[in-house]
Amino acid sequence: QVQLVESGGGLVQAGASLRLSCVASGRTFSNYVMGWFRQAPGKEREFVAAITRSGVNTYYKGSVKGRFTISRDNAKNTVYLQMNNLEPEDTAVYYCAANSGAVVTNLQGMYDYWGQGTQVTVSS
Repeated sequence: QVQLVESGGGLVQAGASLRLSCVASGRTFSNYVMGWFRQAPGKEREFVAAITRSGVNTYYKGSVKGRFTISRDNAKNTVYLQMNNLEPEDTAVYYCAANSGAVVTNLQGMYDYWGQGTQVTVSS
């Protein structure tokens, strides 16, 4: 089992920045591909970003590319999502997830473990 705990959400104005953190425990963190997903009110949960086990390669949803940065610190068992120039459309509950497979993917079904989520609200 892997336990994931997100933090760093909040209420900000458009154009502001937030950094989300997700701390993992229970298994060897570096064995997992990590992803961030989000779910806006009334919408399905969607992929935001993912990072390989080593942290060398990253992948993003098109609308966040250039504004969001995913990174990880395997020594701290933590994955981050730096979000800059936030827009009201970014308002959602943000979840981190761990994937024990070898391939980075945006498919939610491939992720084995999920955190409880952290709320991000961006006002216009």
